[in-house]
Amino acid sequence: MTEATCPASCGELIQGWIAGSEKLVSCPINWFSTVAVTSGNANASRERPLMRRALILALETLGIPATESLHLKIDYDSDIPVAKGMASSTADIAATIAATYRHFKSSISEHKIARMCVQLEPSDSTMFGDLTLFDHHTGAVTERYGEFGDLDILVLESPVTIDTSAYHEIVREHKLIQSADALSKAAQQLALAIKRRQNTTLGIAATASAIESQAILPKPYFTELLELVEKYDLYGLNVAHSGSAVGLFYHTAVHDIERVIYDITHSPVHDAYTQAHQRQLIAGGIR
Repeated sequence: MTEATCPASCGELIQGWIAGSEKLVSCPINWFSTVAVTSGNANASRERPLMRRALILALETLGIPATESLHLKIDYDSDIPVAKGMASSTADIAATIAATYRHFKSSISEHKIARMCVQLEPSDSTMFGDLTLFDHHTGAVTERYGEFGDLDILVLESPVTIDTSAYHEIVREHKLIQSADALSKAAQQLALAIKRRQNTTLGIAATASAIESQAILPKPYFTELLELVEKYDLYGLNVAHSGSAVGLFYHTAVHDIERVIYDITHSPVHDAYTQAHQRQLIAGGIR
């Protein structure tokens, strides 16, 4: 049995019109999708959407006939919330591609996995070990910023599900271009934050992108969430630009996150974000 694992993402650190097209930097966290590819009878009814297509695509790039897919079984284990903008689909697809390559004792680069993922759907950049500025439609990499330091994220999960493909059908280019200057500045701040390991600067960059995203896919109680950031002196917040999740940046050694959670659960914000999960920003990449 061969396995591969890819992390989730708490939305994006930034996403918007940067250097001539819409790009993003995912926010990988410690939730994962693990996919195993083994010899056996295919059973698509027990698989996640796009896993089988990802396996067939991997076979094609390996020069193996697609009919071989009938003799390959996919199993998976994932704790990533689905349809919330947390890269569950990207994790499934990327892990399937990597597991298929490993089954046939072949190696594959992060860049190739990314290019294959976007052939199936717009994808996150969680297959890269570094925080990566990525064109999620073409698979092109603009910049790799490296890894970040020790940062905690309170993931606020909404019961609302959003079809990512439907989001990408929204006519939004004009609004994206209007916010290009703000996103260019956010990208510069993010690069500086990663280089210097500055939590506050990273939070400023992510918050700026989240604010611009309100013009396209607004998050409920966004003003109240910003007020929470200010009240508890958190580093900032980010959003799933094509989903419903929101992240609050903090550090356990600095912030009393239980007080923040108590405040949320005893306010109208809880009506929109019914679950709060304490996660960490981690390195991306296939395990």
